[in-house]
This record gives sequence, C-alpha cells and structure tokens, in this order.
Amino acid sequence: MPGLFLKNLTLSHFRSHKRGQLVCDGRPLAIYGPNGAGKTNILEAVSLFSPGRGLRRSSAEEMTRRPEALGWKLTGLVQAPEGLHEIEIWSEGGAARQLRIDGKTAPQTALGKMVRVIWLIPALDRLWIEGAEGRRRFLDRITLSFFPDHAELSLTYEKAMRQRNRLLKDQVRDASWYDALETQMGRSGAEIHTNRKAALNSLLVAQSGAETAFPIAELSLTQSDGTLPETADDLKQALAEGRNRDMIAGRTLVGPHRTDMDAVYSAKGVPAKDCSTGEQKALLISLILANGRALAKQTGAPPILLLDEVAAHLDADRRAALYDEICALGAQAWMTGTGPELFTDLAGRAQFVEVRDTDGISNVDAPL
Repeated sequence: MPGLFLKNLTLSHFRSHKRGQLVCDGRPLAIYGPNGAGKTNILEAVSLFSPGRGLRRSSAEEMTRRPEALGWKLTGLVQAPEGLHEIEIWSEGGAARQLRIDGKTAPQTALGKMVRVIWLIPALDRLWIEGAEGRRRFLDRITLSFFPDHAELSLTYEKAMRQRNRLLKDQVRDASWYDALETQMGRSGAEIHTNRKAALNSLLVAQSGAETAFPIAELSLTQSDGTLPETADDLKQALAEGRNRDMIAGRTLVGPHRTDMDAVYSAKGVPAKDCSTGEQKALLISLILANGRALAKQTGAPPILLLDEVAAHLDADRRAALYDEICALGAQAWMTGTGPELFTDLAGRAQFVEVRDTDGISNVDAPL
C-alpha cells in the first residue's frame, strides 16, 4: 500500500459538483464519463491539496458552483507516511481559500511538506512549442515538489522585482532606492536557480536509472540574455550594472524570471519542439514518471499523480506501459478518460469511477 494517498475526498458546491464523495484505497483511479461531466473538476480539487493555484490556476471565486455561488469546500483524509491527516479547504463569497489541517488553521506552505501532488493536463501538450513562461511554470511545479519552500522564494523574488520595475518605469536613478531590492532579488534569485538545477538533476538521474517505455529527455536551463549569474552577489551586481538598460526597457532583463527549459529527445537527438505530437506527449509523461520516482526516493513515498485525459496521443501499447509503470511506482494516480475501455489494462489494479451528468449536477459514483 502506498505511503501517500487520499483515503476520502468530499466536494461541496465545487465547480459542477453540488456534492460528491469518493472513498479510495490507495490504488490508481480510472475516472470516466462523457465530456463536460466534471471529471477534470475532481482532479482540480485534488490539486488544491498542494500549494499554489491548482492545475487550472483559477481563482477561488471561479471554482464556486453556479448559479448558487455559495462558496465551496473540499475535505480530504490523507494517508501520509507519518499518519492520517484531515484537510479542509474552503472559500466563502469568492474570498481567498482557507486551510485547516487536523482542525487547526494552517498556511498553504504546510501542504507542500505533507502532500506531494504532480500533474499532467492537456494544456501542457503544447509545452515544447509555446512560450518560455509555460515551461518555467512547469519547471517550478516540479521544483516545488522537491523543495516546499520554493514557492515562498518565488513570491519574494517577484515582489521585489515588481517594486524594482516600478522604479525603472518612473525613471528613478538614485541607487539607494534599488540597493535593498536588488540584494533581496540576488539572494532569492540565486536560491531559485539552485533549486531548479537540483530538480532537473533529480529528473535526469531518475530517468537514466529506469527501464521504461517512455523516452529520456535531456534537460537544460537557458537564459534569454546569455548566462544567469549563479551566486547572490553576482546576480545583485548584474542587476546594478543593468539599471540603465533596464530603465530603457521599463523592466528587469536579467534574473531567473528569464530562464527557459530546453529538452532534447535523447535517443534521436531531436529538440522536443521538433518532435511529433506523440513524442512530445511521451516526453512529458517520461518527466512526470521521473518526478514521481525521484520523489519516492527522496521522501520514501511516491506522490499523488493527476493525469487528465492521459490516453490522448498514446497508442494501446504505450497506454499499457504507462499503467504498468504507475502500478510499479505504487502511486495513487487519478486518471480521466471518456470511457472505461481506455483503462482495460488496469482491470483488477485500479478503482473505476463513473462520472455522470444529470440535470446539470455531476454525480460521482463510489469506486467499484
């Protein structure tokens, strides 16, 4: 039995679900039903058991069920390696979501140290061919899974950068206004870069050390304007030296917010952006599985996996290989698809959940 999984999930007025409840036993879940029935909404609910804005990056107000707009609540019983925890997450009147762990109010950062959740959603299928921002976000989600404090570092850096950008736009030239902000950006920016490099290295080790049906991706960090200074002092100095250039641009042009992640299909030596749609999907799955293996080694338990419409672009053999790898990892994977036939190879190894849409209310059946 895995050391980390949701034993029970209750949704109240969340998205399309007026009320839904799932009782789980730690095995993967094959969630199927017609388009629009609310399958992805269930995965989004689970994603909120980790820090951040969830897999859709939606506001708390956007998650409330319409037309009532009463607010929403999620309750989960989490089996973690150190024991059971009751987690309550809710929002009232569109306000920022609140969190209680075992009956006590807690910050979101507490979730990152208790529950590791990683996901792959259809919106990521274009990751390799779209802008760098999406790849940075993907990289930071992976990094956060290894370093729970990474989100706080990012917030600190971004807050200082916004203040610096405001000074630049206002054409402020007095160095004393910049010094404290650039010191903070140098310190947090260097840690962000160090964490990202360590996360990529963990993925590379986890990929190379596994026999898998999915391709290995060679990963590297690049900088849009050359090389990113790696120490806090060097980054601070680069920011100071670049003030005039940044003032002309009206924004900060050096720092980890300008980082990109490159990937190459190792066996073919082809950049991910030039691979076929199926190969690009396989590379993403390879990274998610490597993330899971690396976390299992680091924490002693595999993370919870959320795989929305994961069968898309996979042939029958690769689908079967994916399910075998998930079961070998021992992860509770929440997977969605339009019909149970997509999960035939999981018969006897997973719980099957049918989601139906009746009169505008999505009904979640108990797992079979």
